[in-house]
Amino acid sequence: MNECFADLHIHIGSAKSGKPVKITASKSLTLSSILKAASEEKGMDMIGIIDAHVPEVLEELEQWLQSGRGRELDGGGIKVHQTTLILGSELEVFDRNCSGPIHVLIYMPHYEAMVRFSKWIAQFMKNNTLSSQRVYVPGKVLQKKTKELGGLFIPAHIFTPFKSLYGRGVLRSLTEVFDPELIDAVELGLSADTEMASSIKELDPYPFLANSDAHSAGKIAREYQKFWLEEPAFDELVLALNNLKGRKILTTYGLNPLLGKYHQTVCEKCGAVIAGKSLQCSECGSHRVNKGVSERLRELADTENGVRGRPPYIHQVPLQFIPGIGPITLQKLKERFGTEMDILHRVSRSDLETAVSGKVAGMIADARSGKLPVSSGGGGIYGKVQKDRT
Repeated sequence: MNECFADLHIHIGSAKSGKPVKITASKSLTLSSILKAASEEKGMDMIGIIDAHVPEVLEELEQWLQSGRGRELDGGGIKVHQTTLILGSELEVFDRNCSGPIHVLIYMPHYEAMVRFSKWIAQFMKNNTLSSQRVYVPGKVLQKKTKELGGLFIPAHIFTPFKSLYGRGVLRSLTEVFDPELIDAVELGLSADTEMASSIKELDPYPFLANSDAHSAGKIAREYQKFWLEEPAFDELVLALNNLKGRKILTTYGLNPLLGKYHQTVCEKCGAVIAGKSLQCSECGSHRVNKGVSERLRELADTENGVRGRPPYIHQVPLQFIPGIGPITLQKLKERFGTEMDILHRVSRSDLETAVSGKVAGMIADARSGKLPVSSGGGGIYGKVQKDRT
């Protein structure tokens, strides 16, 4: 068995032709640049590309397979460089049982399964050349098709205020839209952690995942998990999610929820933090209130039983968030020690001090154990690591 680092939610900004895939993602975020960054810069063993249903992306992947640049594994996934690519699709469900869009992640074991899924889903979409598009099909139908093709079905960033399972304040239960038996895991999103999500009893059966939702190369692996697998492959991922045959999630590494840009309730107009359940800003009088994840979870909480034996969730801060680590310093660290996973998990503090100041080395060490003090984010603005530690 081996430790495997995995970030299963990464967007493609542009196809090989230059046409947009995820409009809000960096244009430089191509299939090639993602695999290079994930393998050589980040040190990820497994990644999920969640725009693989796009026909032009599938065409590029087919070229990789034919040329030998990528190799499809018997257990599922495509091996490129040192990283296994899991083919995924992020879609927006809007069925008659709910009044708000819900993003979901769907992963397929093999290239041909994704081709079949892409052709099927195209009939329910207005534009299948773009990521995260709305699909006009009931959630349960989408689940059944996913399972028919051997795929995984995972609701995405389930607490964020926009386009998520619980975030908009409309749904009280996932059973209103989905078949609970056909959900393989849930993705927490950047503003919630295991402890927070464990306050909702209906989530007890599901593994919690933390992924980056990266829209640029630098954001890859800002959240991720460490699996215990025989090899990074789709079938092994399935076993780990079900905690079978010794495969499992060892540790989840995510941002402190305070760093998430939707953690607090804030006024959309002036940015003031709004306490309690008020629907009006006391600073400017606006009713444009963006309810934070922390407040929404307080509304949904129905159990106080705690985390209940889940894998550890480490509030780890990405290197790019740490004061004193700019692009030049980060490149220096990589040249000396290897990938970001090496720097964050394998290099000793004393060795780090040979490349950076003792203060910065100490902050990296504290980042590993979630000890860095942070200030809260909200209303679309990320929280920050505090420069002065007290």
